[in-house]
Amino acid sequence: MVKRVGRPDARFHDLRHSYAVAAISSGDDIKTVQGNPGHATAAFTLDVYGHVTNKMKRESASRMEKFIQGVSGV
Repeated sequence: MVKRVGRPDARFHDLRHSYAVAAISSGDDIKTVQGNPGHATAAFTLDVYGHVTNKMKRESASRMEKFIQGVSGV
């Protein structure tokens, strides 16, 4: 199958990694992401798959700016 899609170097485990990174990046809660691949702890899931992307940094900064504006009345 991997040869058919043009990725003979791909491994099945790569799908698990891609799923976990995409789920975390899209905002799924960590307990759901932990449970789907069957990890024992959320800490493990975050340690292995919790890559911080530039998009995640921008979105976090935007949320914090809105929060600060909300509590400061600006």
